[in-house]
Amino acid sequence: MDKSTPNIFLSFDDGPIPELTPWVLDVLNHYNIKATFFCVGENVTKYPKIFERILNEQHQIGNHTYNHLKGWDVDTNTYIQNIIKCQEFIPSILFRPPYGKISKTQYNLLTNNFKVVFWDVLSYDFDAFISPEQCLKNSIKYSRNGSIIVFHDNIKAERNLKYALPRYIEHFLNLNYQFKPL
Repeated sequence: MDKSTPNIFLSFDDGPIPELTPWVLDVLNHYNIKATFFCVGENVTKYPKIFERILNEQHQIGNHTYNHLKGWDVDTNTYIQNIIKCQEFIPSILFRPPYGKISKTQYNLLTNNFKVVFWDVLSYDFDAFISPEQCLKNSIKYSRNGSIIVFHDNIKAERNLKYALPRYIEHFLNLNYQFKPL
């Protein structure tokens, strides 16, 4: 993204889930921030009210496959069909491949209809081997103007996310950054 202005593009992968997504939305509301949620279609069908809340609060949404498939582990047809199935529930031109794993063929096919969005800062909030403090420290260290950072609204990320997200936001708001959806 544009590196000339102090903007950060906050994104969340894997939700929505009742255990964490409402908390994330509450934090974003507290700071009056909009973000982008790359949702798993299966979770949207399980928790439609939470997905509706994301939309009602005017956050951006993106497709993250229907079953959180890793592109490297499945054939191209299966992968594309899973994305199309997700598109029935998540109408967006934004797509983020789970794990960032996608073949060149899959990528080339998707760019006809989607804007494929990766990131330059991975929070590692899902990593049980790093502390919440280290999650925050790394996320701050590697963020800069125009960064797209990915956090996760999934159970594996809960401990680190609940510590790091509000502190991350406060750190960059104090530096006069703006948070924007993609």
